[in-house]
Amino acid sequence: MSLISKINIFFKLLSDMTFMLITTFMMLFLTHPLSMGLNLLIHTLIICMIMGLQNLNFWFSYILILIMIGGMLVLFMYMTSVASNEKFKFNKLLMVILMLMILIAIISLLMNNGYMINNKLSNEMINYNYFNFNLNKFITFPNSNIFIMIMFYLLITMIVIVKISKTNFGPLRQIKYENTYTKTQFIIKNYK
Repeated sequence: MSLISKINIFFKLLSDMTFMLITTFMMLFLTHPLSMGLNLLIHTLIICMIMGLQNLNFWFSYILILIMIGGMLVLFMYMTSVASNEKFKFNKLLMVILMLMILIAIISLLMNNGYMINNKLSNEMINYNYFNFNLNKFITFPNSNIFIMIMFYLLITMIVIVKISKTNFGPLRQIKYENTYTKTQFIIKNYK
């Protein structure tokens, strides 16, 4: 492969990663935990799209999205139980910077796509696939033992974490409400 085509592939990957750089830059200015979680979810969706388009196979993208959504649900539950009344504020300067960065990213993406089509490098990008491998290699005989061991490890880890975490003392504990009327009546009777 020639140096010019490698440079063009580098610029194509750089234009794909522009939106990831925007979400990474946005993380520096976010203070609310839920906005950070939303930013992380958007960042994961962008990574999954790029990974799926480069692999020409969206299987790993689906797995990554499912794992991230599960983790974000746990974080959302945790943050709503710990800091449920925190106000969500919009920073106007941050919104202006975000709009400018998205505009620049879209313009560079359109210019780069036109450049790629004019130079007929689209087919070369498809042929030059870094992650071209077969999924059957993970489940066939030499690697099947490792695959089964990883599944058992994850199962045992999940069971141990459930047993270790004490649900009565953590911030995600369920609050048991008592009947305050009968309790106050009992206190009044004993006081007399």
